[in-house]
Amino acid sequence: MHAIITDGSISKYINYPKSLVIGDVRYPAKIFSLWTASELAAIGIIEVTFDDSNKKDEKYYTNTNQTYTYDSDAGTVTAAYGNATAKAHADTNWTQAQIDDGLAPTGADTNTVATRGLKYNFIKTIKAQAAGILQDTDWYILRKADADTDVPSAITTFRAAVRTKAAAMETLITNASNTAAIETLYTYVNTADEGDPVVMARPLGEFPVLGS
Repeated sequence: MHAIITDGSISKYINYPKSLVIGDVRYPAKIFSLWTASELAAIGIIEVTFDDSNKKDEKYYTNTNQTYTYDSDAGTVTAAYGNATAKAHADTNWTQAQIDDGLAPTGADTNTVATRGLKYNFIKTIKAQAAGILQDTDWYILRKADADTDVPSAITTFRAAVRTKAAAMETLITNASNTAAIETLYTYVNTADEGDPVVMARPLGEFPVLGS
């Protein structure tokens, strides 16, 4: 991506190489691949540098739009994010003001959930993941009910372990004090001692695998 500088400020953005007119001269698209950065800058074309240092994972945060800044002294154009806003980690209820203004659904009060937070959504995902894992062995349970065929102990143990792990995961999420704490639960880090092979793990842990 490039910016065109006119009279000391950004006048236009070029998202892909194309023919363009600057002043009274038409330049072909190939200048973007054949010319040096200095040659492009001489006619007012500067490649945009993207600064993602403030950008955060959008599963947990809402990022700002990028702001484009031209530094005439350095001859650079930088696209940078502002400070991200953490998404609500807990549910939020309708306020009395919103109810009075008619923004809430009929019958809602200040105990009615208006927006689900990250905790609710991540726990919902955990439940769905556990159900999906158990589904592969549900036929053992159906066979037991239909034909009174014993369920192998390994299957029973595995299914119990899945439920136990799901409950533990849900507890960790429920107890997370803020959005950053939830993000930490899902962040993989190297847990191996220095010098040992890398072992990536997350505080939330993983579901058991049948046969492992």
